[in-house]
Amino acid sequence: MSVARSATVLVGSALLLAGFVAVLYGAGDGAVVLLMLLLPGAAALALAHAAARRRRRLGPLGRQFGLAGALAGGQLVLVLAAGAAVMFVSPHDAVLALVLVAGAGVVGLRSAQLLAYGALADVRDLRDTLVAVGRGGREPVAPPRGADELAELNHAANRAIGQLAETERARRDLVAAVSHDLRTPVTSLRLLAEAVDDQVVSGDERQRYLGQMRGHVTVLSDLIDDLFELSRLEAGEGRRTPQPVSLPMLVEEAVAAMHLQAAASGVAVRTALPGHVDAACGDPEQLRRVLLNLLQNAIRHTPADGSVTVSAEPVGGRVEVEVADTGAGIAAAERPRVFEPFFRGGSEAAARSGDGAGLGLAISRAIVEAHGGRIWLEEAARGTRVRFSLPAAGRTSAT
Repeated sequence: MSVARSATVLVGSALLLAGFVAVLYGAGDGAVVLLMLLLPGAAALALAHAAARRRRRLGPLGRQFGLAGALAGGQLVLVLAAGAAVMFVSPHDAVLALVLVAGAGVVGLRSAQLLAYGALADVRDLRDTLVAVGRGGREPVAPPRGADELAELNHAANRAIGQLAETERARRDLVAAVSHDLRTPVTSLRLLAEAVDDQVVSGDERQRYLGQMRGHVTVLSDLIDDLFELSRLEAGEGRRTPQPVSLPMLVEEAVAAMHLQAAASGVAVRTALPGHVDAACGDPEQLRRVLLNLLQNAIRHTPADGSVTVSAEPVGGRVEVEVADTGAGIAAAERPRVFEPFFRGGSEAAARSGDGAGLGLAISRAIVEAHGGRIWLEEAARGTRVRFSLPAAGRTSAT
């Protein structure tokens, strides 16, 4: 709080109280009260500002609250002493007032101490927990003793600790998954390279081994590219200026690009687009990748003679796109995690990014969220329905 504001508070309250006395007892008494309030009050506020500038030296909050009480009590003593000195009140009345105020002050200080005890205990609990978090602990802060701002701080700290624990779990899972996905091709590459180097194979067999090595190198290259893309998206890098994107055209292009893969798997890919769909606001190349990722996953997890349907529709100032398949679907317990990098669920779920690098859905989520949209799984009586929403062109995106 600024010195000017403190001066305004002091002068304003002193004038109000002195005016009240002047109305009751005359202008002379009002002037005396004004001086008795201004001089000790100015001294007390000056000391309070000096103490506030040196809070670091004062130490614990209890000591700071005690100093505030001492300043208030000291001001009262000065006011009564000044009143007795100018014969505004008799010495007898001044002593009695001091005794009564001292008794009330003791009760008031004890009451403040009782109220402050819980607050200070909450502060100590929060401090101890944060120190433990800094040393690697992830236990939440003990429940607060009140329902005040400190309780809100307690809950915020617990949310942060929970998010930190979740982030660490995701990081460990990611490292484990990357290690697993790297180990298989690297091990195969080593064995194949040793066989070729030791001339264990020759002729057509050698060419077959070299072909397998090229396949493993491709897998590693795709994994590295996807990891780089995911980290770039999550860091907010490489964002382009959004522009109106025709979703019907984007959907048709993506379906055409997946025609050969769908035909080879015996899966029919259809579109269900209404007569008019608002243009989406975004980057066309990134949105095309989202559609391709979802189509690849849907085709991969749909049996022969099954179908995949891509639809789009305007919904309340946004545009929603859905890719639905007639596969076996995803188990309910695994649905919340399907967009996590490298998630491996049951035999059918298997992160639905399956035979590739394992990051297709995670990259799709990062792209959609970077566009101010969201992506989720819709309930489906059969198969899987993945739906994402985007802000319509001309609308402000809501993150």
